[in-house]
Amino acid sequence: MKIKDLQVNQGKVDLVLEVLEKEEPRTFEKFGKSGRVCNAKVKDDTGSVTLTLWNDDVDKLKVGDTIHLQNGWCSEFKEQKQISAGKFGKIEVVNNK
Repeated sequence: MKIKDLQVNQGKVDLVLEVLEKEEPRTFEKFGKSGRVCNAKVKDDTGSVTLTLWNDDVDKLKVGDTIHLQNGWCSEFKEQKQISAGKFGKIEVVNNK
């Protein structure tokens, strides 16, 4: 699968990506629990997209890493496609910089 093939509300997203940028994490509270979230810009040879990182995944990767998103989810925010590991997916660092 490639970024150009992503559809909004699509599950089972499987991509190998390079991390271009990573924002500073921010904290949030939901249902009485706090967590962390940050956005990263990732690319493959067909384009780039925003990857949303939640909690433990925030510290997992850095700029320059190659990652494998398995069983991820594609959503839309402010008319832009975004991907994340979602509830059932995982992010694996394939190649650290």
